[in-house]
Amino acid sequence: MLVSTEAFVGIALIELGLVIVPGPNMIYLVSRSVTQGRRAGLTSLAGVGVGFLAYLLAATAGLATLFALVPEIYVTLKLAGAAYLLWLAWNALRPGGSSAFTPHDLTPDRPRKLFGMGLLTCLLNPKIAILYISLLPQFVDPTRGHIGTQSLLLGLTQLAVGVLMNAIFVITAGSVATLFTRHPKWSKIHRYITGTALAVFAVKLATDRTQPLAAP
Repeated sequence: MLVSTEAFVGIALIELGLVIVPGPNMIYLVSRSVTQGRRAGLTSLAGVGVGFLAYLLAATAGLATLFALVPEIYVTLKLAGAAYLLWLAWNALRPGGSSAFTPHDLTPDRPRKLFGMGLLTCLLNPKIAILYISLLPQFVDPTRGHIGTQSLLLGLTQLAVGVLMNAIFVITAGSVATLFTRHPKWSKIHRYITGTALAVFAVKLATDRTQPLAAP
């Protein structure tokens, strides 16, 4: 067997622990489910999943080396992601503003846009690439050969666990819309909480001084 059972289980458990911590992807997916329903959330999740896959393929193809040789690329992508998160936070926190997390009358986004926004949300978070770069080598066994294939299989395991857990969040989040409709005060509280969370994520991403390292 190219990858050991212990490696598969280990990376799955780590991803399970990571995915339950709210982050930009989860916040966006839940917001779409709350405002537009489960189908919209799942469509957005498909975009996020493709974003994860793109980073995984890039990481296994040597993105780590690219970031190490040209750190400006990483910095640019990181700052773009931070700016995007701040824009979302401002829409939630500005006076009289609204948030995608709060159900209200709006023209539903088309599936193509939902997919694209999910993909954009994922791609504007370069920490995903760094996650693959730092995590996968810990479970790769050089003595089994085909290091690239091992990394891909382990990464696909992480992706599958992440998509499955986010799908659960998307499906259960739809019921929150009913609660917000019946109790508007919870909608307002939720808007400020999520807007603040997005701002914190943006500042943390922009000020993180961690430098990407080439994969061993």
